[in-house]
Amino acid sequence: MVEPLQTITVIIFLSTIFLVIVRWIDSVVVALLGVIVMIIAGTMTETEAFAFVDWNVITILVSIWLIAGYFGKTGIPEYLGEVSFRLSRGNVPMFVTLIGTLSGFISMFIDNVVVVLMLAPVVFHIRKRYQFEATGAILFIGLCSNFMGTALLLGDLPPQMLHSVSGIEFLGFIWHDGLPSSFPILTLTYLVVVTVFYFKFRRSPMAEVSLTPRPKSRDAEAGPHIKNPRFAFVVCAVFVLTIIAMSMRELFGVLLGYIAFAGALLLVLIFEVFGKAWRLDAPPLEDMLAELDWKAIGFYVALFALVGGLENTHVLEIVAAWLISYIESSLLLGTSILYWVTAAVVGVVEHDAYILTLLYVIRDLGETQEINPWPLYWALVWAGTLGSNLTIAGAPALYVALTMGEKEDGRKWPLREFLSYSVPYVIISLVVCYVLLVIVWILPFSEAAGIQAQFSQ
Repeated sequence: MVEPLQTITVIIFLSTIFLVIVRWIDSVVVALLGVIVMIIAGTMTETEAFAFVDWNVITILVSIWLIAGYFGKTGIPEYLGEVSFRLSRGNVPMFVTLIGTLSGFISMFIDNVVVVLMLAPVVFHIRKRYQFEATGAILFIGLCSNFMGTALLLGDLPPQMLHSVSGIEFLGFIWHDGLPSSFPILTLTYLVVVTVFYFKFRRSPMAEVSLTPRPKSRDAEAGPHIKNPRFAFVVCAVFVLTIIAMSMRELFGVLLGYIAFAGALLLVLIFEVFGKAWRLDAPPLEDMLAELDWKAIGFYVALFALVGGLENTHVLEIVAAWLISYIESSLLLGTSILYWVTAAVVGVVEHDAYILTLLYVIRDLGETQEINPWPLYWALVWAGTLGSNLTIAGAPALYVALTMGEKEDGRKWPLREFLSYSVPYVIISLVVCYVLLVIVWILPFSEAAGIQAQFSQ
């Protein structure tokens, strides 16, 4: 039976998430207000609210965003865009496909919004020279950058939350429990999607524009290339070392947040101590800190506390009980329901809160029932990421991409035109990923469960 406090907690949580989605009030203010209301209602104490926040994840976010901010100043993203331009050989659909594909792989290490901000100027540069609409290309970058963030541990918040809840390490996103996991499956899905979109672009007005590669002259080289190779080398070296150290966390025996913070601190110390002597020309630290999305960080802090309130009042156990009957009857049925319901929900709801809530539910199922949680974990984070590409409400990166493209082109895209990109992108990615999920992660465990049931009889 549902207790009054549980009902009150759910009402507060759902009301907070609704206000976050409609954005009548600033999302951070609403989220923090939701935490305060929960404390006043007796859902949790202020001490418990603080303890529910996973400060390890918050530290990872701040540290990686800071390093990624320096990376964006190196000129490497623009250089990679220039390489994509030359490889396109006058083919706009090929150029857009290459730059979009590149954005997806960069987003495995950098926040997707940061990727959009880094690569949009590359498209604008080419667009101004050859007069094609930039919105479609920028929107494709937004879709791609929101795709691969779950492939590894660093790129987006859902994999970091999965690490926090399940304890999975960096290499577990490549190979886990003797099976290929997030990186190989999402990469294969991603390559299928971008290939399909290349043919879509070939049938669009983009195909009517001809690009001619610029001659390799000094004027050409004055484009968006690396301005200070020393600065770029230091940033990349520290970035790579940080990633390697995070992948070896178990050997060091420290938290991932500590390693990420140490990497960011090392980079800052190098600039402060050796910046002038080595002529690194690094941006001032205060400027880099000002560029961090502190509102997003505050939202994530409040988000952890809000979900902690649900856990503290045992609301998540009620949700778990609803899922148990489906999963126990059939792992295929239960996982499929979780996958497709998640894809539908996150298309219109900011997916971080939803994913974090269900991660705790799945963890509790694995601890209380004889159920392997990993097919469910993967179904949740993959569908939660891929489905969020449906609307700008589900993926902030799409909002940023759309507004930047519309400003550059000087016209607003109608909803139908936006959906002509997002709907096929989401459907193709979800279907391909679901097939791989069933083959790799559901059927093997379903057969094992069936054999175990036969022996138990």
